Amino acid sequence: MAAALIVVDVQQGFDDAAYWGPRNNPDCESNIGVLIGHWRRKGWPIVYVRHDSQDETSPLHPSAAGNAFKEMLAGTPDLLVTKSVNSSFHGTPDLDEWLKASAIESIVICGITTNHCCETTARVGGNLGYDVTFVIDATHTFDRDGPFGEEVEADELSRITGVNVHDEFGTVALTHDIVGPGSSAGYGGVVI
Repeated sequence: MAAALIVVDVQQGFDDAAYWGPRNNPDCESNIGVLIGHWRRKGWPIVYVRHDSQDETSPLHPSAAGNAFKEMLAGTPDLLVTKSVNSSFHGTPDLDEWLKASAIESIVICGITTNHCCETTARVGGNLGYDVTFVIDATHTFDRDGPFGEEVEADELSRITGVNVHDEFGTVALTHDIVGPGSSAGYGGVVI
């Protein structure tokens, strides 16, 4: 069975810059669209994951317009998982159970945000024994304040996620590694 594409939390609420702050990788959504198109042409399994925040002030709360998927997530996935935590493996329905029932041993992860729900999904997937590919140029994240008041820029957080995941929980790749040369929109000028 082909790898399942796990598209994590590609929701309109992440466009709220006033809430989230500065982001990286302006090519993220285009690359996600490329991956989804490739999977659809091949007839391979696609999983959409939606974060239903329990915080009523969050743009991702189910009552907020931002809970909706972005436009590149057109079409019906093979599975829709909803969750309120970071890992896509801790949602409903059970992703691990579905993958095993479908005899899928490999997953390809893309989505938002790089260092939270995407990285956590990769870590859990690796720990569960899946062959994980993390498509880092099809993810993005936001600048964050560190525990001692330092600001860590989104590009640095993304780079560190790549270091954390690669050869420990899976393989870090770029969109063109998956679908062929000339197919990705790029990585916003960031060198990985």
